[in-house]
Amino acid sequence: MPKSNPPSDGLPRDGKKPTLKTIAKASGMAVPTVSRALSDAPDISEATKKKVREIADALGYVPNRAGVRLRTGRTNVISLVMSAEREMMTQTARLLTSLGLALRETHYHLNVSPVFPDDDPLRAVRYIVENQTADCVIFNQVEPEDKRAEYLIERNFPFATHGRTKWADQHPYYDFDNFAFSELSLAELAARGRRNIVLLAPPLAQNYANDMVNGARHAAKALGIQLHVARQVQSNGLYKDLRNWAAQKHREDPTIDGFLCASTNATMSVVAGMESCGCTVGQEFDVVAKEGLHMLKFVRPEIIVVQEDIEATGVFLAKAALQAIKSPELPPQQFLEVPTEFVTWE
Repeated sequence: MPKSNPPSDGLPRDGKKPTLKTIAKASGMAVPTVSRALSDAPDISEATKKKVREIADALGYVPNRAGVRLRTGRTNVISLVMSAEREMMTQTARLLTSLGLALRETHYHLNVSPVFPDDDPLRAVRYIVENQTADCVIFNQVEPEDKRAEYLIERNFPFATHGRTKWADQHPYYDFDNFAFSELSLAELAARGRRNIVLLAPPLAQNYANDMVNGARHAAKALGIQLHVARQVQSNGLYKDLRNWAAQKHREDPTIDGFLCASTNATMSVVAGMESCGCTVGQEFDVVAKEGLHMLKFVRPEIIVVQEDIEATGVFLAKAALQAIKSPELPPQQFLEVPTEFVTWE
């Protein structure tokens, strides 16, 4: 029977599940060194960690989670607890991708726990903590007195948030300055001669919605223009509901000439609703949108867009989560993204 050719990378493979000893033999390093490199130990150089990880990947090494947990007390897992609302899935997917890329060169894995609209958001977090299925939790749709944050702080369990709570000084976060977003947006609408503005905000129980509303009210008062905050619908509503709502708003008050929208979905729905009434964006009305994608300018170049950097959000939250796990004694990593300009059409 002919012998099979050795692997092209020259690494040993005998059909058995690779272990730390297998990696040590292939790398010429001691088993403890390999173990510490895979555990991202601070006393191991980045070059050594990279070499060990590359060999481990080439060999198909998968750490025994139970063994890791027994040795270190950690799972090497970060859990992302995110909304599974259909209207938010595209942005969630982009955040998931950026988190995954940021963690790819570490020994940490990313698990996702979806939260559906009729779920108790605390339940998923409580399950992770009580069953020790992760070393850190990341979550969004933050409320000022968020029960998840309060629960995790009480139990001294590492977490990071996309948004700020009333306890923001005690935990890592990445947030977008929605107060500044509203001020910037209303100033632009006013500069274009718009005087009767409608704000289509997120659910008002969430912290960033309050910031957005407060910023818009502050700017409207300073600019001397009318502002209406939508009450019957929210920016995470269904396309058809938001489209019909926008058309009805125009029929009720044809003097409405500007919209401020908190999401891509809401913006597209508002434009569709107004167009169904014979209005053209950039002519009879203007729309300012906050967007984490790069879509609206391709659909309607006349839409005024403020970009939220979802890629940077994921990278920052991954690093903040890792520090919260490894160095809880350090001040939590925090960042506030402040918008200053609009997206230009290319």
